[in-house]
Amino acid sequence: MSAVLELARELIARPSLTPDDAGCQALIGARLARAGFRVEYVCHGQVDNLWATHGEVGPLGEAPLLVFLGHTDVVPSGPETDWHSPPFVPTIRDGRLYGRGAADMKGAVAAMVVALEQFVAARPAHAGRVGLLLTSDEEGPTNLDGVRKLAERFRAIGERIDWCVVGEPSAISVLGDRIRVGRRGSLSATLRVRGVQGHVAYAENALNPIHAFAPALAELAAERWDDGNADFPPTSMQVSNLHAGTGAGNVIPGELSALFNFRYGTVSTVEDLRARSEAILRRHDVDFQLEWNLSGEPFLAPPGGRLREVVVAVCRELCGHEPEQSTGGGTSDGRFIAPLGAEVVEIGPVNASIHKVDECIAVDELEQLPAVYQAIAERLLTG
Repeated sequence: MSAVLELARELIARPSLTPDDAGCQALIGARLARAGFRVEYVCHGQVDNLWATHGEVGPLGEAPLLVFLGHTDVVPSGPETDWHSPPFVPTIRDGRLYGRGAADMKGAVAAMVVALEQFVAARPAHAGRVGLLLTSDEEGPTNLDGVRKLAERFRAIGERIDWCVVGEPSAISVLGDRIRVGRRGSLSATLRVRGVQGHVAYAENALNPIHAFAPALAELAAERWDDGNADFPPTSMQVSNLHAGTGAGNVIPGELSALFNFRYGTVSTVEDLRARSEAILRRHDVDFQLEWNLSGEPFLAPPGGRLREVVVAVCRELCGHEPEQSTGGGTSDGRFIAPLGAEVVEIGPVNASIHKVDECIAVDELEQLPAVYQAIAERLLTG
């Protein structure tokens, strides 16, 4: 059994449901310590984080830093009876490794660890520094105590990250056919529309917040927020929840609540999206209260950037594919590292099965992944 397959199986067997790491980072940290890495465990609340580095900063405190970024937590399995094999019993079937986290993202984490072990063994005096940053808080609803917290610490102490490779599952059908060179920002809002509760037969004595909000909702849904650009599609606004009413058919509700979200690129700003949304609500005389939550700003690895060029070349030469360079999909923890000045690129396994029943990764692609990550390190820190 290959080293990466063995480690992936060990990680999958640990039911590390967010934010429980279930011992994954201790296993990884012990291996990297044996390989000569400086390993630090940073806990915040219920969240475990691992920060491991190898190499020297240099006499002036200047040296390029390449970080591999991943997470050890997974989403719930859903009904275990729906799985063909237990979700936390790693099982190989028809050339695929099955188990919760196989693709998202314990397979990639295992590949990063093996790649780092092999890289420092081959080049113990490599240029610059290489690091691994892991959290158990990526799949959670707030992401407050994971990479976000570590990024705040890095900023405070002046730790500069030059390049960051995120192991999120990025491929469409085979390893290397797509990489993520950026991500859209995510801005969410919780809206409360106030009305006056009353009897449906005496509407003149009430104010229906559903009726009051409906014209504004129609305008919000129809609004063209921007036209996008070469790197990002037009901004999308989606309402994810509407709630009003007491459950009784003869009562006009006194309040409506709504949740909506913007996924936006670099054309629009948070300030503009907020101001335009609130202007639409005021234009329709809606009595409202809004709470905004910015999950992350958009980021982009610039065309011609060193990391982006290296990852494309590695996909072409090792995987045999000219990768699609995408900014689609949701968000990743790369959104916390990019503001530090890092160039961020995501490359990982096929994402077709993530969060699903019978999540899996092709064994041959899992066994190829360490070579991909090691080649990236070789070209950045020895080229």
